[in-house]
Amino acid sequence: MIGEATRGSHNISLGGKHPHQIPKFENPVDHRKWVLEHTAGAFRFFGLKQFDEGEAGHISVRDPIDPDTFWINPLGKHFNLIQVSDLVHINNKGEILPDGNQHPVNSAGFSIHRALHESRPDINAACHAHSVYGKAWSTFGKPIEMLNQDACIFYKKHVVYNQFGGVAIDGEEGERIAEALGEDSNAAILQNHGLLTVGETVDQAAYLFSLLERTCECQLLVESTNLPKNIIPDKEAEYTAFMTQDPETMFGSFQPYYDYLLKSTGGDFLR
Repeated sequence: MIGEATRGSHNISLGGKHPHQIPKFENPVDHRKWVLEHTAGAFRFFGLKQFDEGEAGHISVRDPIDPDTFWINPLGKHFNLIQVSDLVHINNKGEILPDGNQHPVNSAGFSIHRALHESRPDINAACHAHSVYGKAWSTFGKPIEMLNQDACIFYKKHVVYNQFGGVAIDGEEGERIAEALGEDSNAAILQNHGLLTVGETVDQAAYLFSLLERTCECQLLVESTNLPKNIIPDKEAEYTAFMTQDPETMFGSFQPYYDYLLKSTGGDFLR
């Protein structure tokens, strides 16, 4: 079945080209501008979804001009208030660079995201937050099950990190999380901690985070019934994953939210 199919978001559309394609940039400055705008949009999306928990939670993006550095949110600013100008540009030594916001960042966030960007060149963005259902499901230290079509996006693409080492202040905890994520997974359930997702674009990583949070909610609802479960068989789960796991499809899935945020905020986050 898989050999006969062509994956990608264009399979979702009929009557023309899919309206959302990952753009290509010849000018790296234009690329950086686009990346930072979508990163600020991802923070507003997290605010919309109420993924905030005090000063916890962070989203990072690899800088298109200097890929050994990344941008991340400032410490202590609510997701719903973040604008492009608030983002902090930082290198892998923890040095805040002069072309971004001169504001401290969450040290645990730096530890985790530095390790992710260093260990996986394919990761351009990473999201982590202490969302309610992610925290709840993480206490079991178990992967999610293929209970529905949406869950299949995570088929053989998510891991469980079972070594809760406290707040990830030191670099070793971040490195252990990155090692647990492995070479190919796009999501991790951090036991007694929360959720983590990664992607080629911040749009992909943000969409995956929301989807994983809702999948955890669904799993908890199903578990609460104590009724027998029908798990999607491997063959069907693999095919569904093949058709929906690609970066372009997941990028496209985030764009309706981004467009909504542009309209509802008047583009406030672009400043």
